[in-house]
Amino acid sequence: MTEREVYDITIIGGGPVGLFAAFCAGMRSMSTKIIDSLPELGGQLSTLYPEKYVYDMPGFPRILARELVQRMVEQALRFHPTVCLDEEALELKQVGENWRIITDKAEHDTRTVLIAVGAGAFHPRKLQLPGVEEYEGRSVFYFVREKEAFAGKRVLIVGGGDSAVDWALTLLPIARHITLIHRRDVFRAHEGNVQMLFRSPVEVKLFWELKALHGENGNLRAVTIFNNRTMEEQRLEVDAAVISIGFNADVGAVRNWGLDMEDHLIRVDHFMRTNLPGVFAAGDVVTYPGKLRLIATGVGEAAIAVNSAKRWIDPTAQFFPGHSSDMKL
Repeated sequence: MTEREVYDITIIGGGPVGLFAAFCAGMRSMSTKIIDSLPELGGQLSTLYPEKYVYDMPGFPRILARELVQRMVEQALRFHPTVCLDEEALELKQVGENWRIITDKAEHDTRTVLIAVGAGAFHPRKLQLPGVEEYEGRSVFYFVREKEAFAGKRVLIVGGGDSAVDWALTLLPIARHITLIHRRDVFRAHEGNVQMLFRSPVEVKLFWELKALHGENGNLRAVTIFNNRTMEEQRLEVDAAVISIGFNADVGAVRNWGLDMEDHLIRVDHFMRTNLPGVFAAGDVVTYPGKLRLIATGVGEAAIAVNSAKRWIDPTAQFFPGHSSDMKL
């Protein structure tokens, strides 16, 4: 039996935070492995929102999620990390001074671990309406993979968060008409995007909720909506509906690894250290005072975590060896 290679750092999660962590680890000459349960790199940007614009990455006024993933994958693979896809991390065990990650396919030995699983597996909150299953995936959607499928259609968007507002603005140039209904008058979205929404041709109806779907053979033809203050009802002719009423997140086996957690989030210090020695975390899965859930914040945390892991392996190493612009790549 051949002895397994012990990597300097193993990153659990192949989304933007994990990808940038792999690049940072390569910059520090660390042998690196990425493990992800999805069949492709990019996390939810690839699987759920490839056609959605991302606005919070420095240097890009806006960029499609799939394009951002392509660039981040290219950057992450610059130093040739080992990549293990479609492989779910189930257990984390300490073996001497190292760690062993047991997945549904193999065992991986590593000196340090970086947990970058985002908020975990996402499952959309579904409509609780009679007969909705007939339309799901054909004319009722919980996320958009190909925006061209909405070209020339009358689209209803339900919700008041970032996703609902973003989809309204993203689909506006190609849809025939867009109506957004929201059950209240307070949005859980970036103020700038909300202002853009109200300046746009999108028909915004506040205090309205979805009551019934009308159509046949999975093809939506109309919906009934009601005003939750006056109980007035209206019938809207629509061809498709995008439901953005939230997701339920599950970090899965991570919660059984002995980590200090608050709800489903991992507590870390300012070095991105968890309570387990040599185990770090970054991105949406972590919590600390002042935490801000943005991709830009997460990639910054990834850089801190990797430099902390480097110091964990080699206490004589500098925490930050210099700007990347000072290095010859």
